Amino acid sequence: MNVLVIGSGGREHSIIKKLTVSKQVDKIYAAPGNGGIAQEATCIDIKESQIEELVTFAKENNIDWTIVGPEVPLIAGIVNAFQVEGLNIFGPTKEAALIEGSKDFAKSIMKKYDIPTADYQTFTNIEEAKQYIESKGAPIVIKADGLAAGKGVVVATTVQEALAAVEMMLVDNQFGDAGSRVVIEEFLDGKEFSLMAFVNGEKVYPLMPARDHKRAYDHDKGPNTGGMGAYSPVPDLKQADLDYAVEHILIPTAKGMKSEGRSFTGVLYAGLIETTNGPKVIEFNARLGDPETQVILPLLKNDLLQVIMDVTNGKNPDLDWEQGYCIGTVVASKGYPGSYQKEVTLPSLREDSNCFIIHAGTGADKEGRYYSTGGRVLLVGSLQKDQQLAQKNIYDYLRVFDEDDKFFYRSDIGFNNSK
Repeated sequence: MNVLVIGSGGREHSIIKKLTVSKQVDKIYAAPGNGGIAQEATCIDIKESQIEELVTFAKENNIDWTIVGPEVPLIAGIVNAFQVEGLNIFGPTKEAALIEGSKDFAKSIMKKYDIPTADYQTFTNIEEAKQYIESKGAPIVIKADGLAAGKGVVVATTVQEALAAVEMMLVDNQFGDAGSRVVIEEFLDGKEFSLMAFVNGEKVYPLMPARDHKRAYDHDKGPNTGGMGAYSPVPDLKQADLDYAVEHILIPTAKGMKSEGRSFTGVLYAGLIETTNGPKVIEFNARLGDPETQVILPLLKNDLLQVIMDVTNGKNPDLDWEQGYCIGTVVASKGYPGSYQKEVTLPSLREDSNCFIIHAGTGADKEGRYYSTGGRVLLVGSLQKDQQLAQKNIYDYLRVFDEDDKFFYRSDIGFNNSK
């Protein structure tokens, strides 16, 4: 079969790597892809937001399946557009993707269907928002309602910081329409983890749990990023908490979405936190997480395309997992998540049987040399039976970046290092 993967990041490269080992896949296209993806798929110059052009490409190139990586085209209705043309596509419709597109909507679903999450209120009026903050005190969490490229959440440790955050969103309009409504919620303390599942209507098939490291620097210091690394499984996560999350969060959410006339097909991502009262939801996403995907898919024994077809057809994919540990460390451009230099040539990336490389923000020149195009440049991962060995393999490999001050990475990605 011919498969089209939409997106240009590490998540999409990880999906493509999995598809390359499928005996059912003949040709893989990526739109638009990146420098590393181009080694394993045919990259086409169509942006993920150009839905009409993507539909036309799929029809003209006999694409059997399209897999959508990022959230923006999902929320814009790419699945609806493909379905109108009778094309196979994996992901939620625009209506179902609203669970990521609006934090207020997601919160209302959780409230209606008794899904455990932080207490909250939603505001559009700045004075009412400030009064609420002053009545609640700090720490407190301020979230832009819509998509803000992962930057629309402020965990305020003081009331003044919280007041400044709502001012930035509601008055200064820093996030545009995404911040024209804010969700203010209680601060939850505990260890975070990610739990994703393949979903079709009320049917839910959980993936392995993962934990990512969001802070830029070692020991969880520095600004929040899109994720500086991740690992799976999560050894300190109790099976009882995992079972609770499936039974009381994932399944009720899938059923609730169906009851609302927004039946979900695709991957539902739950960002969760372990509290003294059990796991609670921090956020929902409507697609595979990044960088969690990069450490979960290597553990999956199944043919990914077959899983997608089974889930779409209402069949149990019988997910089968490797017994081992997968860790991935992100190499980022110096300055990320703030401003950073682009088009910096990367050091030579050697082949290593103990590691794998997932490209995120890279391009390639005519000589095949890679250069940076984004903040998170690539991820170096290792899958081993022993977690310490996986960490050692990664950090042995990453020495190639130590002489270049244009890039940085955390030296503590892995177990028991992350909150």
